[in-house]
Amino acid sequence: MSETAFEPRTVLDAIRQKQWNFEPHEIDLEDYEACGSMPGTQDKISILADRVRRGLPLWHPSDRSDCEDLCE
Repeated sequence: MSETAFEPRTVLDAIRQKQWNFEPHEIDLEDYEACGSMPGTQDKISILADRVRRGLPLWHPSDRSDCEDLCE
């Protein structure tokens, strides 16, 4: 069986298989949690890396994108 005989589950699998047109399956927003960590922090980067490893979308629409509510 060739290395590309299976459908990639994650973007990383697709890159390893040189499948440049890979589009992941849509994931219900309820299947993974939004991240409240500040952009650029180690915690946020760790969460994003975990999402990639698990084959989840990198971004959740409710992820924190700024520090507006912290600067009051």
